[in-house]
Amino acid sequence: MPSSSFPSAQIPKAIATIDRQILQTNQRLKAARLGLRIERRGHTLNLRGTLPPRPGSHRLRNYQQRISLNLPATPAGLKQAEQEAKIIAAQIIQNTFDWHEYLPVVGGGRLSQMDISEKLAAFKADFFEQALQKSSIASVRTTWEKAYWPYIQKLETIAQASPQLSLSEAIYAAIDSTRPNSRSRQICCTALAALAKFLHVELPIDLKTLWGNYSPSRTQLRNLPSDQEIVSFFNQIPNPAWRWVYGIIATYGLRNHEVFFCDYSALETGNVEAMVEVLGTTKTGNHEVWPFHPEWVEQFNLRQIQLPAIETDLNHTTLQRIGQLVSRQFRRYQLPFSPYDLRHAWAVRTIHFGLPDAVAARMMGHSVTIHTRTYHRWLTHRDQQQAVQAALNQTKRRASLASDIRTD
Repeated sequence: MPSSSFPSAQIPKAIATIDRQILQTNQRLKAARLGLRIERRGHTLNLRGTLPPRPGSHRLRNYQQRISLNLPATPAGLKQAEQEAKIIAAQIIQNTFDWHEYLPVVGGGRLSQMDISEKLAAFKADFFEQALQKSSIASVRTTWEKAYWPYIQKLETIAQASPQLSLSEAIYAAIDSTRPNSRSRQICCTALAALAKFLHVELPIDLKTLWGNYSPSRTQLRNLPSDQEIVSFFNQIPNPAWRWVYGIIATYGLRNHEVFFCDYSALETGNVEAMVEVLGTTKTGNHEVWPFHPEWVEQFNLRQIQLPAIETDLNHTTLQRIGQLVSRQFRRYQLPFSPYDLRHAWAVRTIHFGLPDAVAARMMGHSVTIHTRTYHRWLTHRDQQQAVQAALNQTKRRASLASDIRTD
């Protein structure tokens, strides 16, 4: 029955007309034994009938519920509502009805009424809402732009160019456009698997099986600069601000964007430990870092903070863009290694110093597993030779000390 709390004499003519049309439509639905009827609630239309439990419900059996169709109470809206009733009734019979198609998503709207572009926009809104509960806006934006958006955009292009493809087929086509056994293939699979989960698209082939044999542990080992090379090239950078950036990355193993989001107060005030605090606005959140080598603090004049004047307002830029700017400066000055090479050299250096992996990993802002898997395999013959020589020298010193004690 159409719903209204007003006497019929007070109901506007248009509403009275649509109510009569709803009554006639419901008579057709009843005759077809679809088990659903249309209701008008204010200026919108709903369906009511015996439906499966909603997501998160403790109910086990179907029961009387409403579906908000988000359709206007107009003749055109009523025609669409009747079609929806027939589709839903068929889905219930076939046991394929999915509440997620009719529940509002972040930002409003329902997936069942969205085109591909609107669905992708809804996924982005949901991604940001979920991710912001765990990470900073800067980190979330960087993750989206670097690891999700390129592949979401690729999918949208394919779907619009080939409308005959189903969404699942378009997803497979987007993955197939990436290079097999590559990091981009793996990231693409991860991003589109998250999208499929959000849209409740069933994929006949698990996207993890399409990753291939890519593994970070199989990537080419970096030819890291020696400490002597790092000092040598520091002096070849003409701009004092960018020279300072080079020195701070080399001494503290910072990510290139982290340089611009640190508390340098302990360093600036002459604190002996010269600890630097990476702020929570960065990729991996707040953590403290100590210098290795400590003497580089003075040698590189790092207590005189000289940050280049670049855009760091994360409402107008991203961590990724800031990092790319630093990398471009390294190339501009024709440095033979990247900012991340300096960071990785710092990590290997801490191994020589005997710093526990858990401590070094914490200072680098990642897990112990990542740390040991990445950096211990980068110990070159040169690094091992240095470590062996240091151990032998320590053994000799102990033997000499023991000899002196016996002599006394």
